[in-house]
Amino acid sequence: MRPAALVCAFTLFLPLAAFAQEPPPKIGPFVVDVHGTVPRFPEEQALVDSRAGLSSIAELPGAGLGLQVGAHLYVLRWRVITLGIGGEFATGHASRTPPEGSTDLVATTERFQSLGTQLSFNFGNGNGWSYISGGIGQSTWLLEPAGTPATPQDIERLKTINYGGGARWFARPHLAFSIDVRFYAVNPGSPYQGSPGSPRTTLLIIGAGVSIK
Repeated sequence: MRPAALVCAFTLFLPLAAFAQEPPPKIGPFVVDVHGTVPRFPEEQALVDSRAGLSSIAELPGAGLGLQVGAHLYVLRWRVITLGIGGEFATGHASRTPPEGSTDLVATTERFQSLGTQLSFNFGNGNGWSYISGGIGQSTWLLEPAGTPATPQDIERLKTINYGGGARWFARPHLAFSIDVRFYAVNPGSPYQGSPGSPRTTLLIIGAGVSIK
């Protein structure tokens, strides 16, 4: 009788234990992201032509380092999608020094800063979720050859559309590891003193860091 009693007890209490399990938490209600980033600056001849003092694509820095900070509020859930609204600040910096012995290339510094809004579509639950997002804002794009002072082109505010996606994994209730891959489509700049304006271009920034909710 003892085995039979144990089987009955197990059969009765298993559904109760399953029923007692809590559902996964919802996404949100807010999250703050802090990412270290690797911006990949474009290497285009049109960008070289837009700045006095530059003569070759080989002078453009290419990849650099930066920081990305964002804050998002989750306002609506519809079926498997949670809608989020928020904003983001991104900054990146890169520099290049000519090879030793070079006489026809100059050192350059490049810096990008962007501030904009974001609308996100999120998939998953509060333990971890992926997202796609996009928004609009303004950015500045400094490209300064050594020995040449910054120009109005370097501080001009340019309309910028950002779009991309990423994911967050919460190993702890309020702390997650997160990644973000984002493109920044920057409007053309204005001409200055005979130099054409910077071209319409797209900057790629890959970020990884932590998220707090």
